[in-house]
Amino acid sequence: MKYMVSYDLMETMRNTNQWLGATAQAFASYPMFSAIPNPALDWMAAWGEVTERSFKRMVAKPDWNLPTVVGTDGSDHQVEIKKEIEGAFGDLLHFVVQKRELPKRKILLVAPMSGHYATLLRSTVISLIPDADLYITDWHNAREIPVSAGKFDVEDYTLQLVDYMRHLGPDVHVIAVCQPAPLTLAATAYLAEEDPSAQPSSLTLIGGPIDPDASPTEVTDFGDRVHMGQLKEISIQRVGFKHPGVGRKVYPGLLQLNSFISMNSETHTNAFRDQIMRVAQGKASDHDKHNKFYDEYLAVMDMPAEFYLSTVERIFKNNEIGTNNFTVAGKKVDIGKITTVAVKTVEGTKDDISAPGQCIAALALCTGLPDSKKASHLEDGAGHYGIFAGKSWRDNIRPLVLKFIDANLHDASKGKAAKPANKNAAA
Repeated sequence: MKYMVSYDLMETMRNTNQWLGATAQAFASYPMFSAIPNPALDWMAAWGEVTERSFKRMVAKPDWNLPTVVGTDGSDHQVEIKKEIEGAFGDLLHFVVQKRELPKRKILLVAPMSGHYATLLRSTVISLIPDADLYITDWHNAREIPVSAGKFDVEDYTLQLVDYMRHLGPDVHVIAVCQPAPLTLAATAYLAEEDPSAQPSSLTLIGGPIDPDASPTEVTDFGDRVHMGQLKEISIQRVGFKHPGVGRKVYPGLLQLNSFISMNSETHTNAFRDQIMRVAQGKASDHDKHNKFYDEYLAVMDMPAEFYLSTVERIFKNNEIGTNNFTVAGKKVDIGKITTVAVKTVEGTKDDISAPGQCIAALALCTGLPDSKKASHLEDGAGHYGIFAGKSWRDNIRPLVLKFIDANLHDASKGKAAKPANKNAAA
């Protein structure tokens, strides 16, 4: 019960700050005050606008807001989002471009379950839709999932990915971004043993902690410093009475957001201070750079407690993937069993979350895979978000990933890759 109380207390504080912001903006915007210009009131209204918007976004799932796709005929084609597979903890979404010939590339984009919604990859999705038949994992906010749905830990997550791959078939190309990279690698290895014909054609791992010990960061250091008992006490709460998942143990999104911001507190403080100034000076807009970023960044979701705790313990503390000792339902998953799926890793030199060395470790684990099917790319000057969104992704990484996929297109009639896997062998 005390954890329900603390969960509801956090929501009360968020709600109160949203109300304070809205009240300050409304009060400072009274027309009667305009008779005598007062800079203090302008600043109050600006502070209120930024505060109200910020705290409101914390409990709102962002929309995809996907633009139309220009077809080969020069006309615009609408993008319809369909639920390919529905589940208690997540859905498999399909981005269907209306009246378009189906592209040869079929891609499954595995989004992180790490505090943000799949819409965090919106720009990645927009960049891939014109050139691929695209699917994405859309994980649910745990506070909306009834306790009766059961648990969801790293093994359940892995098996969920296995089901998605089986459903999409061997001609699918999987791209895993950040957190799901190690579990996606494990799911591929699981299929290599249990159902080889369902393996994907290629696997691209972007900035994921395959071997956290390969290059420690603040994230991995935290996992080493904190005992699991401590982590349960400081991070886990029960969902309050307001939501369908009442009573479910979760790692609350608001707590996660506090951790995200504290890692770069000075940067975020300056960003909000500057935005308040721009609003007061009339230089801000509804979809300016600040709002575009923070509308997504501040939208957080609760994670199932068992998933968060098992991730910290098994992926980071015990390093089960990095040492090839991961088990699913009591059965060891041997990454060395991957022999036909081409694997590519992508890292950024300035990634302070999954530092260079953590992701490329996947290639060394694939002992049964020939070098001709291994590839890697290290993007100079790119941070964590830059390797899947922004200029580095658009100009450099995306073309390389698509080229890698094209080199491994599946020939359904022969049941193998249409041509040699790739020439960009990893060092």
